[in-house]
Amino acid sequence: MKNKVLKTVLVCVGVFLAVIVVFVAGFLIFESVTTLKVKDTETMEIAGNVLKKVNDSQEIRMLTWNIGYGGLDEKQDCYFDGGTGVDAESLEAVQTNINAIKSRIHEFDPDIFCLQEIDRHSKRSYHYDEFVSFQDDFKGDTYQNSFACNFKTGFVPVPLYNPTGNVEAGISTFSKFQIASSTRVQLPIPFSWPVSMVNLKRCLLITRSPVMHSDKELVIINLHLEAYDDGEGKAKQLKLLMGIMQEESEKGNYVVACGDFNQSFSNIDLSKYPKIDEWVCPVIDVSEYPDFTFCMDDRVPTCRSLSKTYYDSDKTSHQFYMLDGFIVSHNITIHSIETVDLGFKNTDHNPVMLSMNLE
Repeated sequence: MKNKVLKTVLVCVGVFLAVIVVFVAGFLIFESVTTLKVKDTETMEIAGNVLKKVNDSQEIRMLTWNIGYGGLDEKQDCYFDGGTGVDAESLEAVQTNINAIKSRIHEFDPDIFCLQEIDRHSKRSYHYDEFVSFQDDFKGDTYQNSFACNFKTGFVPVPLYNPTGNVEAGISTFSKFQIASSTRVQLPIPFSWPVSMVNLKRCLLITRSPVMHSDKELVIINLHLEAYDDGEGKAKQLKLLMGIMQEESEKGNYVVACGDFNQSFSNIDLSKYPKIDEWVCPVIDVSEYPDFTFCMDDRVPTCRSLSKTYYDSDKTSHQFYMLDGFIVSHNITIHSIETVDLGFKNTDHNPVMLSMNLE
């Protein structure tokens, strides 16, 4: 009798372990099939029909804005930054946030704007295609545009109480100037397999616009650098970025890199935003790159912490950061840079505007 019981227990344990193995294997196969497949460089599609070239005598107004996939408005926090939230409040909330962001961009009327964290088909934003929404609003006869995916996977399994699920998102550049080419450049990935399958594959989106009466180009590099690594990934990504900028600058091209660096610059006053939260923002030593100008407007924070909501929290005890800005080559004259204080109403980042001239 005892032998029969033992045999039954062993069979049950074996079946249970077999089910787990099959489940894990199936999950890994599913992730390997659905995760974003990347190349070192890849030509991206350009939409729109703009023939206007860059005039080196005109003022050029640029904007960079991390739009938080339309889901990180003032009422939201985020699990990955110490909160509990995962999804946007509702589809209606996503559409309201995206429409408000588009209205602000129309109001700013930039010549070029670079966006980060644009969802295309993601559970967290109720599968609303935000990129198409921007394309519809900023018509192809006024703005050309290009998109590069940096996050695509069939299922992000965390947090367990409400898995993130499928994600497809990226970065995009819109320009009133003709875009001659658009290239996705893969950045170093700091995560190993299998974590890398459910994480971002961060990249640079490099667009080139011809300059009138010249063989030079205006090279715009849209970026969203690493956030959740131990610092080594950020360093490798920055090294690749600055190498590309140096190469383009040596050709005589006008080069601008902008976006969410997930780092601050050493030439701004960070004492305005003392550490309250757990995450310590890394700082780029700008003295290591004397051929370039690093620009952030520290009068207003560019980002808030997502460890708690902003709507009902004590604003004086909230953690703020300087993460968004510009790096420009020295053949560009900067007239102004401004972080526009929108109170984090529709996203966890404020937009940053730059005014410049090509020399």
